[in-house]
Amino acid sequence: MKILAAYHGADVGSEILKIAAGHAKFFSGEVLLMTSLEGDDKTDLDEINEAETALAEASKWLEDNGVSCQTHLVVRGHTPGEDIVLYAEEQKCVEIIIGVKSTSRVGKFLFGSTAQYVILNAHCPVVSVK
Repeated sequence: MKILAAYHGADVGSEILKIAAGHAKFFSGEVLLMTSLEGDDKTDLDEINEAETALAEASKWLEDNGVSCQTHLVVRGHTPGEDIVLYAEEQKCVEIIIGVKSTSRVGKFLFGSTAQYVILNAHCPVVSVK
């Protein structure tokens, strides 16, 4: 059983890891830690290095807590929401865990929402963490 934890390392990252670890232990599953960056001129080397460092730290925490995991930094020109949904389908994940930020309705309308996109388009259940 594969659980996709959409991890960006900030805000609710530690809560995502705790929930992913709990679900993986309960269901004898594996966690796929994934970060998506858009690429091209929207992503610089510092962002890639920060993402790799955050994934490595999160992976270590999961493994120290007895959870099998893999890390994936995805840079393929999609929005993060599109990447998360596509990657979950490709890997045949049974659940996606994603953080949500408190944003007004107007903010979501104007700027979009990664979590909103994932919740509306995922092929599997999505757990949102605030």
